[in-house]
Amino acid sequence: MKDLIKKLVEAWGPSGYEHGVRELIRQEVTPFADDVRVDPLGNLICRVGSGGKKIMIAAHMDEIGVMALFTEPTSGYLRFAPIGGVLQTSLLGMRVRFENGVTGVIGAHDYFGAGRTTASEIDNFFIDVSTGEGNAIEAGTPAIFWRTMEERGSRLIAKSMDDRIGCVVAIETMRRLNKQTPNELYFVFTVQEEVGLRGARAAAYGVDPDIGIALDVTSTGDMIKNQKMEVKLGGGAAIKIHDTGHVVPPAIRDWMVNRAQTDGIPHQFELLTIGTTDAAGIQVARAGVPSGAISIPCRFVHTTSETVDINDVDACVKLLTGLVGNSVNL
Repeated sequence: MKDLIKKLVEAWGPSGYEHGVRELIRQEVTPFADDVRVDPLGNLICRVGSGGKKIMIAAHMDEIGVMALFTEPTSGYLRFAPIGGVLQTSLLGMRVRFENGVTGVIGAHDYFGAGRTTASEIDNFFIDVSTGEGNAIEAGTPAIFWRTMEERGSRLIAKSMDDRIGCVVAIETMRRLNKQTPNELYFVFTVQEEVGLRGARAAAYGVDPDIGIALDVTSTGDMIKNQKMEVKLGGGAAIKIHDTGHVVPPAIRDWMVNRAQTDGIPHQFELLTIGTTDAAGIQVARAGVPSGAISIPCRFVHTTSETVDINDVDACVKLLTGLVGNSVNL
């Protein structure tokens, strides 16, 4: 599973430009799906089984990034806009990578002055992509934040764990099911989650599921002076109770909790006060879809050092496999 994680987290794919990641995932899932297609928005939709409950499982392929806006005529530096929830406090000195392989470095005005103690406005940052012979990037070109994956014991550290690790949970579940399920499952690898849950909304309208499940990362409450929440790294699969865009129906919550208890899967409860997931989009499709979420605990979300524990990832795979691999009575 680690090789798959490394492959996906190091892939290039900001919101709206998920084509490369989609192809990598397609290669992984095709042997384990009865049908694979791409919808008009770019979501990869994989059907497994037929009959029983129709369950949509969503994990988003996109990652945050930046879009080059304008080239300064004298210096050649690029001005840029964020793609998704970029943290300005993490930008200075950050490396970005464009699809053609060019690596840029983000600088800021006066970062040894006022910038040393104050987070600058986005307009104060720029990207250096100089080659010594000019500027290699045109305005209108997207980029991702760049860093390779590292390991520290059971901890994996990388950019875009949000939400390639959710994609890994979905892929590994498909592999373990090996097309054996009493339900009709739709594993949907969604686009443009970071800019407004756009892919999940469209896919849920098309799939028209009975139940929705989102797979995504969540913050942890085990850091010094961090937000107070029950989730901790290494504590197992996080079963969502609510977040800012989604209140999980009690029947869905109990279904997940009972399965975790029956199968002896380490689990904890997620009550998130910042952010939401694809489940918030799925739940309001058509006449409404009862939806829940299985979350992977993650430290340093929306940085290039997003950190997960491989044991939590495995717990999430076991929980999802148990949920969708058995008959559902809801």
